[in-house]
This record gives sequence, structure tokens and C-alpha cells, in this order.
Amino acid sequence: MRLDWQTFTLELAHPFRIAHGTSLTRTAVFVDLDGGLGEAAVVPYHGESVEAVTAYLEAARGRLADAPSTLQGRLARLPREGSRAARAALEMALFDLWGRALDAPLWRLFGLDPQRAPPTSFTLAVGSPEELAELAQRSGLPVLKLKVGTGDDLAALEAVRAARPDARLRADANGGWNLAQARDLIPELVRLGVEFLEQPLPPEDRAAYAELRGRGLPLFADEPIKTVRDVVEWAPYVDGVVVKLAKSGGIAPARAQIETARALGLEVMLGCMVETRLAVGAAAHLAPLVEHADLDGPLLIQNDPFQGLAYDGARLVLPQGPGLGVRRRV
Repeated sequence: MRLDWQTFTLELAHPFRIAHGTSLTRTAVFVDLDGGLGEAAVVPYHGESVEAVTAYLEAARGRLADAPSTLQGRLARLPREGSRAARAALEMALFDLWGRALDAPLWRLFGLDPQRAPPTSFTLAVGSPEELAELAQRSGLPVLKLKVGTGDDLAALEAVRAARPDARLRADANGGWNLAQARDLIPELVRLGVEFLEQPLPPEDRAAYAELRGRGLPLFADEPIKTVRDVVEWAPYVDGVVVKLAKSGGIAPARAQIETARALGLEVMLGCMVETRLAVGAAAHLAPLVEHADLDGPLLIQNDPFQGLAYDGARLVLPQGPGLGVRRRV
């Protein structure tokens, strides 16, 4: 099989500041496997690097050279160790080839109804209250996710709520709070009508999550959710999990996590990194399976080179073409 890849710099529409740092650009590696496409998000705080992605792709090239021609046979040949983002990119490409061979989009092959995909939230990165209020108003989108954990979070939330009293609000601390901060702020988030809180604390202290749970605001785990085992282990401490292809290693592992969460009574938000319509389009095929979506990556990028996934306001318009249904712009 022919396997090629290229590194690409994503230019962000606005500085993207979260508890892990501030970005003006992000790096992606685009994969082409015999015409099947995939994307690896290079996210340093998830332990990813261009070198790690490239090393995984080099290892996979040899393993796929004499792989069986079936989707399952090829998936089984992907290396088990190494970059999850690179595995996700190759898995996207293999599913893309499978769907193209059957001349159908993945959501149809999975037996899903694209109309059941939930609306996506739109992320407001850390900024001054005035900046966030302006961006919230300008977006006009009905579901807003505010990044917190680095500044005067309460002032920022109050400013956004005042600017958009009609919006559904969510908050994501990316592990940037300590237990005392979380205890103080959760009642304020409840007062402001925040729907749920992602990753308030670093993932190391599950006992602290147990103390916060049941205080009137559902808690979701994000950063530590990479495998089915992680979903099982976190189920006693949170109300929901955030599933992302780049963390999970691809579409099939992400779907397994969603099904496990369902069995354990957890809600699921399907999320993304700052990724193009290629990776986010791949994830969107699973959106009808979940209650919440945070698939706004392409809305944060100025130079997305792909098309196929579309947005009607916050509504996800799933690709209609075969496979992923995502192609390079002409």
C-alpha cells in the first residue's frame, strides 16, 4: 500500500489560550493511504510530536505492506504502541477506503441517522471578560463552551452570560483548578446556568472528583479518557466522558468507549482537538451516538484545506460523499 504524509501548520482565527498554554498555530500531519485520508493532531500536552507521529507512520508502513485486503485485517496490523494521533489518522484513512469501496458514507454503513447528531458547542478560549463577551455575541451560536482555569473565571463567565442570556453554557478547566477553587466556583457555575463542567482538576486525584460530584453540576472527564479501561475506571467519579478520535486512536476505539460509557450510565460528549474538517468530519460520523458534541475545530481555523463537513449554525451537516466524505479543496 502507498502511504504518504505531510506536516501542515493550522492558522488559528484567534489566539487559543487554555490552562495548558496559548497557541497562534497548531500542527497537523495529513495522511494519504492509497487515496484514503486521515489527520493526526500534534498536541504536545497529550504527549504528541511530529517525530512521534512520523515514527508511528514509518512503523505502520512496513506492517501494512502485506496486510490482508479487508478492513479488519488492515486494522489488526496497525502498531499497538506509539502515537495515538497517528493511529487515528491511519484508521480514518482505512475507514475512508472502506466507505469509498462500498460507495456510502460511514454514518450510513454504521446504520446511524445524521439528523440525530447534537448541535456542536463553540469554544471561547481564555481571554478578558470584555473580549469573551464580544466573541460570544459575535458568534451567535446557541451552545458556548468557555475555557477556564487561568484567570478571573467568574468574571469571564458572568460577562458571557450577560452578553448571551439565551446561550447554553459549558465550562472546561482542562485540569487548571485545585479542589478549593472548584468548591468555591461550582455554586457560581450553577447560578449562571452552566450545563456541565469538564476536567475541573488534574486527573491524578480521583478522590477529589468524588468529593465534587453531586454538588449540582455534572462533571465530565476529558484528558484521562483514552481507552475503554479509562471509561470504566472513571465511571464512579464523573457523570460523563469526553471521547476524541485523536486520544482514542481512531473511530473504532472511540465507538467502543461510547458504548462502554452508555452501558455504565454515563453521558458522552464527542470532542475534537483544533483539527480540520478531515479529522472532525471523521468524528462527526459518530455524532448521532452521543448526547453532546464539541466538534468546532474547523470553526477555529483560518486555513482549513478540506471540505465535506458543513455547519448550519451549530447543526452538524454530516458528509454525504462515500467514506469520510471529506476531500481537499480545489
